[in-house]
Amino acid sequence: MHSHLFRRTVATTAGALLALGGTAACAQDGGDGSADDTTVDVVAAFYPLQFLAERIGGDAVTVTGLAPPGAEPHDLELSPRQVGEVSDADLVVYLSGFQPAVDDAVEQEAGDHAFDVVEVEPLLDATDGGHSHDHDGEDDHADEDDHADEDEHADEDDHAENEADDHADETGAKDPHLWLDPTRFATVGDALAERLAAVDPDHADDFTARAAALRTELETLDAEYTERLADCERREIITSHAAFGYLTVRYQLDQIAITGLSPEDEPTPQRLAEVIEEAREHQATTIFFETLVSPSVAETIADETGAETAVLDPIEGLQPDADGDYFSVMHDNLNNLTDALGCS
Repeated sequence: MHSHLFRRTVATTAGALLALGGTAACAQDGGDGSADDTTVDVVAAFYPLQFLAERIGGDAVTVTGLAPPGAEPHDLELSPRQVGEVSDADLVVYLSGFQPAVDDAVEQEAGDHAFDVVEVEPLLDATDGGHSHDHDGEDDHADEDDHADEDEHADEDDHAENEADDHADETGAKDPHLWLDPTRFATVGDALAERLAAVDPDHADDFTARAAALRTELETLDAEYTERLADCERREIITSHAAFGYLTVRYQLDQIAITGLSPEDEPTPQRLAEVIEEAREHQATTIFFETLVSPSVAETIADETGAETAVLDPIEGLQPDADGDYFSVMHDNLNNLTDALGCS
């Protein structure tokens, strides 16, 4: 049993023995909150990882998310209380390189109870919005045909390199948004089930079963994306920042990002002119923006090109009043994509 969970279990047992020898009033005072003493405390760095931990852990875990609803998670700053939660957790689920403050807290406080999803699913190279694009349509799609077996992630990575944007990040930064490929997300879920089982062996079968059920749902979602995006009038999507590489690689689309990885970056006038030119070249009907950042730049390009704007959500977090989840947002994204791309 994991040391944190073991300590809580011992404390609970000792507390029960003391209560037997104490007064009734003491027993009542000690009973508050004891129902959660044997669950696995999981800290998740941001929403997709929180969703994964809740779905796989079920009632055997208590999940705390570090990024609050409505907050942009890239530049999250942790309070002392949150750093304490990282230290006290039985398992910290995070993605190294995405949130520097979380990386620092994990390095200093998490010890051996950290689960870095990058160790399960290596990340694709990021793209940077500051350079021009060069789309050779026929050659690009010929390369895509060479990589038709998208069940193999190695083939997808080769495809990503062949279809790489000309303004790839020269610093070697990586795209963290792997959850936008449901098959990769399922692989992370399988590995998380194994890690939870190591923390709490008594619930290992439950974790495995929930991960298998989630994989089935994710594979169904993947099949729906594949089918509905197979026959479209165009395959270029214009996005507010370069968050959709996993989606475009998986479903053979082309991402034209207004800015790079950070949604807070402002495009240069040159970059705006380039994107406007590409939007006209590809006869784009839709400029996509995101829920957690301002739509003003997307609206500017849409006004210049006569296009509409629509949401394409990278699902880094949910709005405070949102009543959906990962699956509902992915389905909304798919509906918006098929409308924008003229898919039959």
